[in-house]
Amino acid sequence: MGFLDWFKSLLGVRLEESPTAVPRTSTRPPPASPRQGTPRKLDLDASQFTPLADSEVKKQARALGGPWGNPWFGRRDLIPPADDPRTLLIDRALVGHGYLTPEELTEIHEVGAQMDLVRPDLALASRAADEAVARDNSEKEAAKQRKRKEAQERKEQHARDVATRRQTDIAFLGRGVSKGLADRRANVEKLGLSGLPVLASPSDVAIALEVSIPRLRWLSFHSEAAGRVHYVRFSVPKKNGGTRELAAPHRDLARCQRWILRNLLDKVQAKPQAHGFVIGRSTLTNASAHVKRSVVVNLDLVDFFPTITFPRVRGVFEQLGYSPAASTVLALLCTEAPRQKVDYAGTPYHVATGPRVLPQGAATSPALSNLVARNLDARLSGIATKLGFTYTRYADDLTFSGDEDASKRLGYLLARVRHIAVDEGFRVNEDKTRVRRRNKAQMVTGIVVNERPGVPRSEVRRLRAILHQAGRQGLAAQNRENHPHFESWIRGMIAYVSMVNPAQGRALRASLDALGPASTDGRERS
Repeated sequence: MGFLDWFKSLLGVRLEESPTAVPRTSTRPPPASPRQGTPRKLDLDASQFTPLADSEVKKQARALGGPWGNPWFGRRDLIPPADDPRTLLIDRALVGHGYLTPEELTEIHEVGAQMDLVRPDLALASRAADEAVARDNSEKEAAKQRKRKEAQERKEQHARDVATRRQTDIAFLGRGVSKGLADRRANVEKLGLSGLPVLASPSDVAIALEVSIPRLRWLSFHSEAAGRVHYVRFSVPKKNGGTRELAAPHRDLARCQRWILRNLLDKVQAKPQAHGFVIGRSTLTNASAHVKRSVVVNLDLVDFFPTITFPRVRGVFEQLGYSPAASTVLALLCTEAPRQKVDYAGTPYHVATGPRVLPQGAATSPALSNLVARNLDARLSGIATKLGFTYTRYADDLTFSGDEDASKRLGYLLARVRHIAVDEGFRVNEDKTRVRRRNKAQMVTGIVVNERPGVPRSEVRRLRAILHQAGRQGLAAQNRENHPHFESWIRGMIAYVSMVNPAQGRALRASLDALGPASTDGRERS
């Protein structure tokens, strides 16, 4: 397609004149036929575009005053009329330089005439298009404003929903511990058979504990770096050297733990082999099972409480019948991570140095440890019975005893105990494993069991010596270890002896009562 063909197709040369069009005022001659609906033709003659020499062009241009007097100069939206002298001069210069032929110029000016014909309609169409675009833009802007308003309303509603949910429910309690909070399915029948309260959702736990949802969230939330913690940590010396780290819960958390202990954990029976932290059982009942045996074996579990982690505690509550959501909240209330205090940018933080475990000092830790160790007790009791041994456990102390025939299988027993302990998530402390025969004092949780349960002779002799000297010098003078409440300590030791051996206890209590108030006040008797 040539230039002119493209130009005509673009501008619509063959368009008919609109009956409403008002032609632009022009110096072009009117069309040959004024009849409406007839395309406007100029009937130009190509001979008028004969070429001129450059000198003649310059001469005539000077006579016309240059191109700046031309009203069409610089216009790109129309084709100047051929009857304008300046236009004609330029056309003839173009022909003279060979840029266009006279015939092409004739056709170009015909196109210009057609453009004048349709220009009013184009203006109206352009104005209508601009108005349509303006309306469309206005509608789009209105739609945007409407969407912004709806988005803002949704945002505000979401914020209200979140605020309401935060007041009535718990959906997140920290990284790594919130997995089960969406599952509120509790085994109601199983809980009912055990006489346990039905707790399915975090709000059920909050109502049972008589705390608000925000308070429960704060008490159970797990943070890797906390500004405040719910425990007071301190160390106490161990009997055999070293220190034991204890963590005492603050008031609100301690109250929640006591409720869990009374209403949930105390209602679940531990295995009969467990004697520690069980109502009606003690070190005496633990030791009584091993009296007059040929061999007594004592083993110790390494880091008993710190080995029982949050997932294991949550599993205990789920086994009782509680939903994963309630079990998660209850387990978080009963566990805590070991922490180290650090300063960052002048602000102190308590940073977790390990996973959440049973804290030594929480009211719920002993009972939970017994429930976590139920499977351990069952398996150790089974292997002990099979090999002819008796098995009991007091916290982390494992005791096995048997007759002479059973002692021949002692090596196999110790190997199986180690394997079973590891399989159940515990580990035996090899350094504290003791095997005692009848020719030595057989001790079980601090009680001698060779012939009958009894306190070690050294302890009884020590108490007798203290009471004897107190009769001469006063009780306070015997406080060589600087006990802060020495008389209370003496009375507690006598009560312990009375529990193990009532006859010995009565004799010691009579000696203490015989001292009278003067000796117990610390004044020497005459």
